[in-house]
Amino acid sequence: MKDLSVGKESRLILHFATPMLLGNIFQQLYNVVDSIIVGNFIGKEALAAVGSAFPIIFTLISLIIGIAIGATIIISQYFGAKDIHNVKRAIDTLYIFLFFSAIFVSIIGIIFSESIFRLIRLPEDVIPQASLYLNIYFTGLIFFFGFSGISAILRGLGDSKTPLYFMILSTITNIVLDLLFVVVFGWGIAGAAIATIVAQGSTFLIAVIYLNKTHKIINLSWRKFCFDKKIFFKNIKIGFPIGFQGAFVALSMIVMYWLVNPFGTSAVAAYSVVFRIDSFASMPAMNFAAALAIFVGQNLGANKPQRVKSGLWATFRMTSIIALVITTIAIIFNRGLIHLFTPDTDVINIGSQYLNIVSPFYIIFTTMFIVGGVMRGAGDTLIPMIITFFALWIVRIPVCYYLSRELGVTGIWWGIPLAWLAGMTLSYIYYLTGRWRSKVVIRLEN
Repeated sequence: MKDLSVGKESRLILHFATPMLLGNIFQQLYNVVDSIIVGNFIGKEALAAVGSAFPIIFTLISLIIGIAIGATIIISQYFGAKDIHNVKRAIDTLYIFLFFSAIFVSIIGIIFSESIFRLIRLPEDVIPQASLYLNIYFTGLIFFFGFSGISAILRGLGDSKTPLYFMILSTITNIVLDLLFVVVFGWGIAGAAIATIVAQGSTFLIAVIYLNKTHKIINLSWRKFCFDKKIFFKNIKIGFPIGFQGAFVALSMIVMYWLVNPFGTSAVAAYSVVFRIDSFASMPAMNFAAALAIFVGQNLGANKPQRVKSGLWATFRMTSIIALVITTIAIIFNRGLIHLFTPDTDVINIGSQYLNIVSPFYIIFTTMFIVGGVMRGAGDTLIPMIITFFALWIVRIPVCYYLSRELGVTGIWWGIPLAWLAGMTLSYIYYLTGRWRSKVVIRLEN
């Protein structure tokens, strides 16, 4: 556990964000390893299937993950205020919610998977494998939610290292099982999905046992859980806008596939690959923004608002340097990066074109996320949700649709950075108003 309300802002945020970033790199390796193995050992149809399944998964779980992020903010502010009693009640309330949510979302996902893929015009040769992968994945969703809850709790308490260690264990397990089930046993795309849920499930159980025996605050026991309605509704108030923001992002991904799918399997496979690369490129921004949110939460909970601005600018400087480095790598090595996933020439050509257009704008995406992290840390999640909706659905989707008709698939690529620019501009304008300062969660106690 780490008190982020004392010490040099840049050092605290860097030390806290780095394990989170490493943890998310390993988390992304789940999907990346699946994609690399199925793309090289099964084919580009399987590669397109795994890529197409991700936005469906993200859409169905985004609202729940938003609640978990809301819990992180609440826990960080209670912890900053040294209110351990309510920290424990917030943990219990989160886990009761996650358990029942996992069951509900799994049922919905399994029932409607094939219908969703047909709705987004996924090529017919991809749908059977995509549906199989998705259905197997959802049978183990409860483990994903459970591990996400542990990570959210620990980060709210200022501990970003322990989730990293568990994620490394889970990722290594997943890689080994992927190779075993797909390459050795020949189970195809089903093997990749089974490897993922086995790795997540085993790591979650190990994490529960370890934390129950060693942690001073966390005690995850179903018989001892206590549901606190007051904290739950605070969680809803903060978490729903975050969840809906994630849902807007996820649904926009589905629409993006709807736009790309008519251009053929090669275009779908290419978009699936560059989406993975984009995910890696965006991780520094997202993780530093998450660290900044917790930093803001603890400092506002400790009544030290003067540290927030210093934390923002320190984070901006660090992430801008990282974004420029990533852009340089993406432009110079774009074809080699895509070749890791598939040897198909058409896929490589389409994907490298995407990276040449989009990657120079990574610094815009970074700035948008960092500014949003300040607002989330204060508990102001409604306005960021509205800004996200505007950037994605009023800017990105219409622009991508129009340009795709004029320029083909290349036009879709140009719509993405234009949406980032709109989101960054609106986020910074709202930050300058200072209205987010009035949303501190623990004031709801009064």
